[in-house]
Amino acid sequence: MKFKTPLIPAILILRYKRFLADVELENGDVITVHCPNPGAMVGLTKPGNRVWISDSGNPKRKLRHTLELMEVEGPLGLTLVGINTMHPNKLAREAIENGLVSGLSRYQNLRTEVKYGENSRIDILLENSTGPPCYVEVKNVHLVREKGLHEFPDCKTTRGAKHLRELANVVADGGRAVMLYVIQRGDGDRLAFAADYDQEYADAFSLATQAGVEALAIRCEMSLEEIVARDMVPVIPPATVD
Repeated sequence: MKFKTPLIPAILILRYKRFLADVELENGDVITVHCPNPGAMVGLTKPGNRVWISDSGNPKRKLRHTLELMEVEGPLGLTLVGINTMHPNKLAREAIENGLVSGLSRYQNLRTEVKYGENSRIDILLENSTGPPCYVEVKNVHLVREKGLHEFPDCKTTRGAKHLRELANVVADGGRAVMLYVIQRGDGDRLAFAADYDQEYADAFSLATQAGVEALAIRCEMSLEEIVARDMVPVIPPATVD
């Protein structure tokens, strides 16, 4: 996924009210930008971090600019992190269409935002002329607290637990269901679950996988020009994390 326009460098002053951030541009101007991430963004929002923003080119938009990337200090040093939660669905689709996601390349049709379950929409629905459909729920990952370990979630996500229960119902009804975690940073080699932030989600994940829901994670390569899904990393069930 290439950025549509060159990103603009800035320095983070403050992220607040979930969807707002104040940044200082290289010329000294301070502007408020849209922060497209409702999560806690643990470890990412330190004032003074280098960030990159995109310009919509629309002066009539309430917030013309959008926060896209942050440079943060991780266990392996400085690393780029993608914080825009609107990108993972597109990254997942590109990865599936390019045959990068194990077991999801054999489907003939791909649809997005299809209604299912209890007033929900599945991120990606894969279908063949024969056999059951595959329901793929996509989640964004950007939390790293220890060397090599990506974690999800970074705050309580009641909606995420609901999705896991609905995917378990898909399997019970004879379909295939997959949780696909898209990691928008490259400094880890496995994915685990942060039960200390959301025990309900960790429990729901365990129950869903016991019911037959599959869990996959793909790590992205980050740059100022594009974000590219590159390789799969193992998913570690909550009870087995060291």
